[in-house]
Amino acid sequence: MEKKSYLIKDTTKKERIQIIKEWIPIDDEDDGGIDLWKMYDPYVQGEKEISECNEAFKATYYESSDLEDIPLRDNCGMGTKR
Repeated sequence: MEKKSYLIKDTTKKERIQIIKEWIPIDDEDDGGIDLWKMYDPYVQGEKEISECNEAFKATYYESSDLEDIPLRDNCGMGTKR
């Protein structure tokens, strides 16, 4: 059995929609709060490959001990005049 290519050049928009549908969890608790439709919309639209969507989504995780050395700011600066 030959492995199907997920590349944009090898799929139609309809096929890309079906690919993403197969990845959507049945119950909302399995998705970790991630909107997979929004995440992979550029792929469905033929703008970015799946790998590019995944790369753009990469998250950085920190433990509370990692944050101890980061100074806190009093405010974000929004609403202040220069």
